[in-house]
Amino acid sequence: MKIQERTGAGNNRSSAPVQPTMGERLPSPPRERKPALAALAVLLILVGALGATMLVLRAGDRIEVVKVTGDIQAGESVGNKVESVLVADDAGVNYIKWTQLGTLKKLKAKSTIYGGTLVIGQMFGTEASVPAGKAIVGLSLKEGQYPQGIAPGDLVAAYQVGNTGSSNSNSNSNSNSDADSDDATGSGSTGSGDTPIVDNARVTKVPDGSDSTISSTNQRVTVTVDESDAAALARAAAANQVALVKVPGN
Repeated sequence: MKIQERTGAGNNRSSAPVQPTMGERLPSPPRERKPALAALAVLLILVGALGATMLVLRAGDRIEVVKVTGDIQAGESVGNKVESVLVADDAGVNYIKWTQLGTLKKLKAKSTIYGGTLVIGQMFGTEASVPAGKAIVGLSLKEGQYPQGIAPGDLVAAYQVGNTGSSNSNSNSNSNSDADSDDATGSGSTGSGDTPIVDNARVTKVPDGSDSTISSTNQRVTVTVDESDAAALARAAAANQVALVKVPGN
């Protein structure tokens, strides 16, 4: 009798699910795994690490090259205006390595090179190229016709000196005839007096002591001038009537 009562009592219990007690967590649904995304993330990490490693190795791959410390004019050698610097090696740039300095000093600048420039092979050659609108004139000067210490890169003015007019013994008619002839040929007194033949000639070459000069007293000087001034300067130089003076800008 008691067993039946207990059974009946059990059948009358509610079928509602038992609620979890306070503090218990509901079980979370299982996560869906995406192996493709995981593989991509790993690949990106590996690529980033490889790129960083290559940058470090690249930064450490440096070479010693030539850097110009002062302005070098066309036709001038680097001389001692150089220093060595370390740069990242780049196969696309024809740097002149420091070990090639001896060969570089035998070459001439093709055009003006400014201080602070890294030297590349295309800047130098066996002969300097003449810039457009310019001409190179050679001078043979006696002592007193050029300033002491004149050097490549100096800016000078060229004056005509000596007996540039006709002889005082000539008659006035001969003088007038000579003047007319000079005007006709364009070889008058250009640059005579206080007016320079050229006011901004750039010295491109002065032989050192190892280079032979024309005579024991003459000094060879090569200058670059405007093409329009070359003829007048060459005529005065042929008559040995040129004197050089340093001007502001050096």
